[in-house]
Amino acid sequence: MEKVTVKASRTYDILIDKGIIDKTGELVSDLKKSGKAAVITDDNVDRYYGERVMESLEKAGVSAKKFVFPHGEASKNHSTLLNIYDFLAENGYTRSDYIIALGGGVVGDTAGYAAATYMRGIDFVQIPTTVVSQADSSVGGKTAVDIAGGKNLVGAFHQPRLVICDTETLKTLTPEFFSDGMAEVIKHGMIKSRELFDILSNNDINNNLVDIMKRNVTIKGQVVENDEREKGERMLLNFGHTLGHAIEKYYNFTGLTHGCAVAVGMSVFTHIAERRGMTVKGTAEKLDTLLIKCGLPITDSAVENDLDKLYELSLHDKKHLSSGMNIIICPEIGKSEVVKMSVDEYKDFLKG
Repeated sequence: MEKVTVKASRTYDILIDKGIIDKTGELVSDLKKSGKAAVITDDNVDRYYGERVMESLEKAGVSAKKFVFPHGEASKNHSTLLNIYDFLAENGYTRSDYIIALGGGVVGDTAGYAAATYMRGIDFVQIPTTVVSQADSSVGGKTAVDIAGGKNLVGAFHQPRLVICDTETLKTLTPEFFSDGMAEVIKHGMIKSRELFDILSNNDINNNLVDIMKRNVTIKGQVVENDEREKGERMLLNFGHTLGHAIEKYYNFTGLTHGCAVAVGMSVFTHIAERRGMTVKGTAEKLDTLLIKCGLPITDSAVENDLDKLYELSLHDKKHLSSGMNIIICPEIGKSEVVKMSVDEYKDFLKG
């Protein structure tokens, strides 16, 4: 079993191995000697892992109840959140108890925000079951729900007590869903690790998942330690997301998936930066080659036909400050920087 320790406002471990989900009860009972668990999951994940986790908890003597909501980004809202609050209150959960978020990013974000706000904050454990949640969203304490105005606009920083990454769960993902999550993995290589980028480019990804996930959470954990509240270095994790979120909003979150949108955002920005002399020549081609290898797109019709609309939608993103925009550029593979632009400079940048 691999272990990465994150020393943020709360220190916690990320455990990575094959088959570790069946040790959930043992691992959480070691973490908390008392209290009962609320397992929050979605209907897709529940079919595969709900009973396995509940049986593991029961075997370890942990009292637990399960709440299941419909899968998908459309459930990441205040309606689901209120239903979770009611479930917790009706079953007598208190600050001595804790939530187990079992699932992908939607589950982790929603259950994590419930944990951050129920009774002004209770503990929670992340059990991510998708590529993107294992590599990225389960680490760092960012929890949120979506509102009509945009994605993740209402949330809180709330660090987990423990993260349990079972790479075997990734085998139940469809090829498309697996590919979608790889965008965040590639992002980490682009912004922080040429070594990770080369491993992804030159090896069979499925045969190296434990090592790849360890490298990812190590990168994410170090960034979080240095900048937990996203005031400086943590903004680098937004590489590809400024344009990516705008593309998602363009399709009202029902067209291009998050990972595909981020992939397009990374590629488009890198091509523009390369043409402007901000990035080493050849970087965009290497990035595109890896994105294509992982089944991800490098452009989209919205980019090709409606850049003005994407520009407007970008201004609703969290990276838009009163003073302008923070754009993430990779001067070369494994290195990244924040470039501050006025909104007019950003509009000019998008034109290439």
